[in-house]
Amino acid sequence: MPTTAQARVHARFEVPAPLRADVRLLGELLGTVLREYGGQALLDAVERLRELTIAAHSDDLVEAENAAVDVERLVTSWSLERAEDVARAFTCYFHLTNLAEEYHRVRALREQDTEGTPERDSLAAAMRNASAEYGEQQALAMLSGLEFRPVLTAHPTEARRRAVATAIRRISVLLSERDDPRLGATTLAENRRHLLEEVDVLWRTAQIRVTKPGPLDEVRTAMTVFDDTLFRVLPEVYRRLDDQLSGERAGTSPPQVPAFVRLGSWIGGDRDGNPYVTAAFTQRAMAIQADHVLRALERACERIGRALTADAETTPPSPAVRRLLSDIRAAYPDQSEDIATRSPGEPHRQVLLFAAQRLAGTRLRQADIGYPSPVEFLAELRIIQSSLAAARAARQAYGELQHLIWQTETFGFHLAELEVRQHSRIHARALAELRAGGDLSSETEEVLAVFRVIAQIQQRFGPDACRRYVVSFTREPSDLAAVYELADHALEGRPIALDVVPLFETEDDLRRSVTVLEAALELAPVRQRLEETGRRYEVMLGYSDSAKDVGPLSATLALYDAQAAIAEWADQHSLVLTLFHGRGGALGRGGGPANRAVLAQAPGSVSGRFKLTEQGEVIFARYGDPIIARRHIEQVSAATLLASTPAVNERADRAAEKFSKLARTMDDAARTAYRGLVRTDGFAEWFARVTPVDELGQLQIGSRPARRGLSVSSLEDLRAIPWVFAWTQARVNLTGWYGVGSALEAVGDVGALQEAAAEWPLFAVMLENVEMSLAKTDARIARRYLDLGNREDLTELVLSEHALTTSWVLKVAGTDRLLANRRVLGRAVQLRNPYVDALSYLQLRAFRGLRTEKLSEGESERLRRLVLLTVNGIAAGLQNTG
Repeated sequence: MPTTAQARVHARFEVPAPLRADVRLLGELLGTVLREYGGQALLDAVERLRELTIAAHSDDLVEAENAAVDVERLVTSWSLERAEDVARAFTCYFHLTNLAEEYHRVRALREQDTEGTPERDSLAAAMRNASAEYGEQQALAMLSGLEFRPVLTAHPTEARRRAVATAIRRISVLLSERDDPRLGATTLAENRRHLLEEVDVLWRTAQIRVTKPGPLDEVRTAMTVFDDTLFRVLPEVYRRLDDQLSGERAGTSPPQVPAFVRLGSWIGGDRDGNPYVTAAFTQRAMAIQADHVLRALERACERIGRALTADAETTPPSPAVRRLLSDIRAAYPDQSEDIATRSPGEPHRQVLLFAAQRLAGTRLRQADIGYPSPVEFLAELRIIQSSLAAARAARQAYGELQHLIWQTETFGFHLAELEVRQHSRIHARALAELRAGGDLSSETEEVLAVFRVIAQIQQRFGPDACRRYVVSFTREPSDLAAVYELADHALEGRPIALDVVPLFETEDDLRRSVTVLEAALELAPVRQRLEETGRRYEVMLGYSDSAKDVGPLSATLALYDAQAAIAEWADQHSLVLTLFHGRGGALGRGGGPANRAVLAQAPGSVSGRFKLTEQGEVIFARYGDPIIARRHIEQVSAATLLASTPAVNERADRAAEKFSKLARTMDDAARTAYRGLVRTDGFAEWFARVTPVDELGQLQIGSRPARRGLSVSSLEDLRAIPWVFAWTQARVNLTGWYGVGSALEAVGDVGALQEAAAEWPLFAVMLENVEMSLAKTDARIARRYLDLGNREDLTELVLSEHALTTSWVLKVAGTDRLLANRRVLGRAVQLRNPYVDALSYLQLRAFRGLRTEKLSEGESERLRRLVLLTVNGIAAGLQNTG
C-alpha cells in the first residue's frame, strides 16, 4: 500500500474536513500534554520517529531503506524509558484518532438522518424490496419470522483497559459538544481546556492491565453495553421500521414489527478451556444480568407510569384494568393506597406504578410481590395497552408503552440467553468416571454442578434464560448423547430443558457434520426436544479453528459446503434450522462486515434467522455507541431478511454450481500452500520466535488461558485468538490471506476470476476481506520480524506468497493499489500505516533484545513491558486484535 508523501497528501485531503479538523485538534492537544510531561525533547523524539517512518514509505527503494535503517538506529539509541514514552504517545494518538473517526461516523449518520436520505441497506429498504418483488403480505410474513441473535462472548480480543476506554468515551463526549453551533467563544475555550485535561488523564492512565480480569469482571464489562446502548436502541430499531411501514398510522395502531432481536451471552457460561468459569460463576453471571435488566425495566415502567396521567373521565379503564386494580387493592392494600393517593382517578397510571414496584420485588427476590415470570408482566402491559386503545387513547397505547413491551419481549427478566459451552473430551472423561463408579474427580463434580445450576436458573427465569449447551469439537453422535446422560446423572430425573448444540470446527468435522446430525436425530432426548420446540434445531460452525486448520480460502469453502449440506439435511427432516456462526473480529477468524457475510451464505442456510458471536473489541465497536449500534443491527437484520428471499438464494445456487470447478482448483492449491507452510518441521517453534505469541499470554486481556494445555510446539492446542493476534502484531496478517495467491494463480484466468467476483457473493466477500488483510500487512516490516527466526526458507515462503497474493488480488480487482475501490477505507489505512510502523520498530527493538541477548531479569521485564505497550498500540492502530 503506497504511502508516499504525495499519496499521503492526496489521502489526507480526501478525509472529510470535519474529521480532519477533529484529528488535528486532538493531535495538538496530545502534543501539548507530551511537552508538559516530558519537555520538548519528548515531543521532538515523537516527531522525528513520525517523519522517518513516513520517509520509509518512499517510492524510491534506496531512500525508503535508508529511512528504515535510520528508524532502527533512532529507536535503539533511546533509553527504555524514552522508548516506553514514545510507544505510549503513538498509542494515545491512535486512541484519539479512533474516537475521532467513530464520532465522525456518528456525525455522518446523524446528518443522513436529518436530511432524510434513505439508507440503502436499512430494514425499511429491505422491506420495500421484498414487498416490490413478492408482495406486501409475503414481506410481512418474512418479517414475522425474522430473528437476529448476537451472542456476546468474553474471548480476549479487547486490548484496551476499561479505564482507557472510559477516558476515551469522556473525550468523545467533549468532542461532540463542539459541533453545537450555539456555542460561543468562551464556551469553546472552556471545552478545549476540559479536553486538554481529559487527554492528559488518558496519557497518564496505565495502558497495561496489572491484574487479569475474572469472569465476573467480563460480565460487568459487557453489562455496560446493555446499560448504555442496547436497552434503548432495540425498541428504537423496531419503532423506526414500524413508523415507515405504518405511514400516517404510525404510533396509533398495533405494531407490525415484532421484537426480532434476542441477545445471547457466553460470558460466565463458556468454560471450554477456562478453569475459572465454574458453576458458581455461571449462577452469579445470570444474577448480574437479571439485576441489570430488572432495574432497567423498573425504571422504564416507573417513568412511563408517572407520565401516563390520563384521567378516568377522559380515558375510562377497561373491565380487565379494573379487575387488576381490585386484585392489587385486595392483595397489597398499603402499596395500592399509597399509589392511589398519588395518582387519584388515574387507573392506568396506578397499574403501571404498581408494576414497577413488583419489578423491584422480582429483583430483590420478594416472592410475595415479585412476578413469577415475564409472561405475567407482559400480560399486564397488554391489558393496559388494550384498555387505552379501547378508550381511543391510541397514542398512549402504542407509544412509549409499546417500547416497554418490546423491551420485555426482547430481554425478558434474564437480559441475555446464557449459553454453556464445554469441550467434548471433558464430557467423555466425566462419563468414564461415572460409569466406572467410585470417587469422582473435582473436574467431574464441576461438570455435574453445571447442570444443577442450569436447572436452578430455569426455575427462576424460565427455560429461555439458559437452555443451550454447546459442545466444542463435536465429532461423533456420542458427544451429544454424553451431555444428556450427564444431565440425568446430575439431576436424577428432575426436569430440565436442554438444547445440545453441536459445534463443528475443523475441516474434517465440517465434512462429517451431516453424518453426525443424522445419527443425532435417533437420540431420544433430541426427538423429545424437537417435539417440544416445534422442530427447531441449532448447529454451530466454528470459523476460527477451521481457518487455522486449512487456511482462509479452504476454510471459507468448507464452511459454505457444510452450510449447504446442513440446510438440505434440515429441509429433508422438516426442521426449523438456525445456523450459529462462531465468527471472530479478525479477518482470519471469519470477521469482516457482518451484513455482507450474511448475503454470501449458502442457499437455505439463513431462512430469516442469523446468529453469530460478537466478541472483544467488536462488541464495543458495534454496540458501544447508540447510533452505530442501531445502524449495525439494521444492516445485519436487513441482510438476514434479503438472504432469505428466493432471488438471493437462486443467485447463490447458480453461482456455486457455475464456479464449482474453479472452487475445487482454488481449494486444492490453497490447501497445499497453507499446509506446506504450517506443517514444515520446526514451524511452531519458528512462529513462537517471530511473533509475540508468548508475550500475549502476559497481556491481561481475558480470564481464559491462551492455550488449551500444551506448549507452542503444538499448534493444534493453540487457540485461534492468539494465533491470529500474533500474526497481526508482526504485521504479517498471514491468517487472512495465506494460500489465496496460490489459489488464484492455479486458476490463472483473470477473466474467469473477475466473472466469479462479479457473480459469486461468497468469492466477492472473501476477496474483499483478503484485500483488507493485505492492506494492513507490511512486507518490509514483516521481514524484520520473520528474520528473527533464522529460517530463511520459511521467511521466503511467507513473503513470496504475500507478493503472489497481492499481485493476483490487484489483477482481479483491476486496480494498481490495494483498496483503490474502497476510498474511505483505503485512505484511512494509507494514513495510519506509517504511525503503526513506529510502534512496530519499537516492538522489534524489544524483541531483538529478548530473543538474542542474555539479560538480567530486570532488563527482560522492562523489554517485555515495552512489547506489551506496543501490542496495545498496534492493536489500536490496525483496529484488529484476534
